[in-house]
Amino acid sequence: MTTLAQKNGRTAAIAALIVVAMVGLAFASVPLYRIFCQVTGFAGTTQRAEAAELPAEPVGKIISVRFDANTNSALPWKFEPEEHTQRVAIGARDMAFYNAKNLSDKAVTGTATFNVTPAQAGQYFTKIQCFCFTEQTLKPGEEVRMPVVFYVDPAILDDPNAKDISEITLSYTFYPVDEAGSQS
Repeated sequence: MTTLAQKNGRTAAIAALIVVAMVGLAFASVPLYRIFCQVTGFAGTTQRAEAAELPAEPVGKIISVRFDANTNSALPWKFEPEEHTQRVAIGARDMAFYNAKNLSDKAVTGTATFNVTPAQAGQYFTKIQCFCFTEQTLKPGEEVRMPVVFYVDPAILDDPNAKDISEITLSYTFYPVDEAGSQS
């Protein structure tokens, strides 16, 4: 026969295990979600490739790619695309440039997050080289030109959910990075 104290102890232990499991799940959810999005293109997450992984030949169909730039209000930068729209051949490697300028009197480090809309195009928009893969540090008043090398995978033409897409928007938002290396 179990006593009331034993039952309460067992209930407390189970509750503690549930709390530990929930905290562990909370810490693991961000990297797991990021991996899920990168694999599936969910929520407009782009794919990443090496230059050697380019499709064999462009398919000749043209799609419009629009470039968007934003900065968090805590980041003293001016950030914008050089061109707001490009018409690119599906399957062909292409390049776009963004410009960033540090408007402050001290060095500032930023990191960019990105997404693609419409969301179903994310799995077909592949970046080969991007400033968003690393943190960017700009000296006081420094201005830099940052390239993005990309292609639109020809598989987009075979996806019935993406057949009506005529324009893809690549959007970046820069955030400040604090001294500990995390986004502010």
